[in-house]
Amino acid sequence: MGYRWVVLAVGALAQGTNAAVFLGLPAITPQLREHFDLTLPQVGLLLGAVNLGTMLTLVPWGVAADRRGERLVMTIGGAGAAVSLAMAAVDGPVVAGLALIGAGLFGASINAASGRVVMTWFPADRRGLAMGIRQTATPLGAALTAAVLPVVAINAGVPAVFLALAAVTAFVAITVAVLVREPPWASRATDTRGGVLLKNPALLRLSTAGALLVVPQFTAAALMVELLHGHRGVAVGTAAALLAVSQVLGGLGRLGTGAWSDRTRDRIAPLKTMSVAIAVGFTLTAALTDQAPTPVLAAVLIATAALALAWNGLALTAAAELAPPGRSGTALGMQNTASYLSATLTPPVASWLAATTGWPSALLLAAIAAAGARLLLPPARTPTRS
Repeated sequence: MGYRWVVLAVGALAQGTNAAVFLGLPAITPQLREHFDLTLPQVGLLLGAVNLGTMLTLVPWGVAADRRGERLVMTIGGAGAAVSLAMAAVDGPVVAGLALIGAGLFGASINAASGRVVMTWFPADRRGLAMGIRQTATPLGAALTAAVLPVVAINAGVPAVFLALAAVTAFVAITVAVLVREPPWASRATDTRGGVLLKNPALLRLSTAGALLVVPQFTAAALMVELLHGHRGVAVGTAAALLAVSQVLGGLGRLGTGAWSDRTRDRIAPLKTMSVAIAVGFTLTAALTDQAPTPVLAAVLIATAALALAWNGLALTAAAELAPPGRSGTALGMQNTASYLSATLTPPVASWLAATTGWPSALLLAAIAAAGARLLLPPARTPTRS
């Protein structure tokens, strides 16, 4: 069964490449502004185009993966995303914005299908770790591109960035087409009743709880550097490095929580524990924001930000396991849609709170969201193959 690890490697590569687009492009914000002659709000809209496209098509791609299989869906989606990214290299912010929406529309196939293929190949007692590895590819892919893309933009220009992302995405699509296949026991949806799953009470509760847990995750990502630099006077390079440390620790945390859920044969109980820990962490951070020594605040903030990142794989694994046989792609699409919506709304709301009512308010909002997630999470369920 060594082939399952090939599938996992390809799924993680695809996930990391997808993250390189929607999380890596913000690293070249100054170059995008200069190249397209945009204001800061305008470049924010440009960067949000990928998320918009992704959010609109996560569930349809999941349904397609359930009915047609992961290889076809990921290959078509990857090829479409590659073409869209290449079109973004054409001069003009409007064309680039539409092309990035297209990249999101097609790239959403990776979020649903790459998780489904991992869930299908791995047994219940190894899925948590496997999905943790897949999800760790997201912060690692984002971190790698954040380091590489500015160098490409400075030396070769913004169009070269889009072409480089297009080339990597095309390579991943070809890799999927060559290497990924379904196991003999895989179930496919044979009817059109996938909409019934969207009304499943347990899945609705889990998706809503996941969306609430995204609030602390993206509050930390959006505000950590500004909190340490603007509010406490930490050098911007040091603050950015501390954010990177929290991202790496959070990625490792995804591996740890996945292995934990495999040992306990339970995804929901660890999620509940994580929700409480995140709520406590952000409450403590809010209390320390103004008065505590900066090193103490930084240490607590790093730990809290890492916790806020570590839960993600558990929620996706639980969502797929709540689905009936052959419907895990739809369930993953639903979970991801709620998370993307929350990820889109959280940074501006948290930033507004921090600017108008103070840093503690923004941090307490994250704590309240995590506590709400704990209350919403459905009862535990023993994992089965789906």
